[in-house]
Amino acid sequence: MGKKKGGKSERSMNRGKDARHKMKGKSLETFTEDMHNALQASEEGAAAEGATVVKLPCPLAMWDLGHCDPKRCTGRKLMRKGLVRGLRLNQRFNGLILSPMGTRYVTPADKEIVAQSGVAVIDCSWARLEDTPFSKMVGSHPRLLPYLVAANPVNYGKPCRLSCVEAYAATFCIVGFRDLAVILLRKFKWGNVFLELNHTLLERYAASQSEEELLAVEKEYLTSAPQEEELDPFDVDSGRECMNLNRPVRNYDDDDGEAETSEEEEEEEEEEEEEKEGEAKAAVSEKDSDEEAS
Repeated sequence: MGKKKGGKSERSMNRGKDARHKMKGKSLETFTEDMHNALQASEEGAAAEGATVVKLPCPLAMWDLGHCDPKRCTGRKLMRKGLVRGLRLNQRFNGLILSPMGTRYVTPADKEIVAQSGVAVIDCSWARLEDTPFSKMVGSHPRLLPYLVAANPVNYGKPCRLSCVEAYAATFCIVGFRDLAVILLRKFKWGNVFLELNHTLLERYAASQSEEELLAVEKEYLTSAPQEEELDPFDVDSGRECMNLNRPVRNYDDDDGEAETSEEEEEEEEEEEEEKEGEAKAAVSEKDSDEEAS
C-alpha cells in the first residue's frame, strides 16, 4: 500500500508541475496581448494629444538617490506620468534590477522574470557610484546591460551612459518586449534616436540564446567597430567645422538675434503646462464639490 500511495503522490506532483507550466505559458500570452493593447492606447493618446495614462503590463520601479537634476531626470518624468513607482532604501524588488553591482547580463532568458515582476533602475550619478548604497537596494535578480550608446542630451554618443528610460527600453528590447520600449521612449523627443543608434546591437542581443552568445556579440562589435578620431570642437586651428548633431542646422544668414529654444527648455515648458492643467482640473473639481455641498 505504501508503494501505491507513493505513486499517487508522484502523479499529483507531476500534474501540479504541468499546471504551473501551463499557467506560466498562458501568463506570457496574456502579457503579450496586454503589451500590444498598451501600445495601441499610447498611440491613440498621442494622436488625441491628450494626457492619457497608459497601464503597463508589468511594474517599473526606481530607487531615486537625488543625485540628478530633477528637471533632466528621465526616471522622475516617468514617475510624474504614473509609469514608474518609487522605492525606498531596503525595500525589496522581485524583478530585474539594473545595477552596476550585477554579475550577470540581461538576456532574452530574463523574459519571464520581467513579465512576472518587472524592472527596476537605480537613479544615481555616474560620478558618485562610490557614495551609492547599493547594498540597500535589495533583490534577487541584479543585472548589467551590455554595450549600448546613449542618446539622451546629457550623454549623447557616450557608451554605456544610459539614462533611466534608456535602461528600461534596452531591457525590454533585449527580452523581446520592444513595444514597451517604444511606449516609454515616446515620452521624450529624442527617444526614438536611442533605438536608431543601437538598432543592430539590440536586434543581435535579442537573438542571443545565452549570456555567452550575447557577450560574444558585444565583443565582436567592439573589436570590429572603427575607432572614430577624437575631435576638439573648440580647437579653432584644426581646420574642421564641428556641429552638435542633436541640434538642427541654423541658418546664420537669416539670424534675427533671437536664440532658439533648446529641447530641455521645451520639455520644461511642457511639464509646466501639464502641472498647470493638473492644478486647473483639481480647482474645478474642488469648486464642483463646494457647489454640491451648498
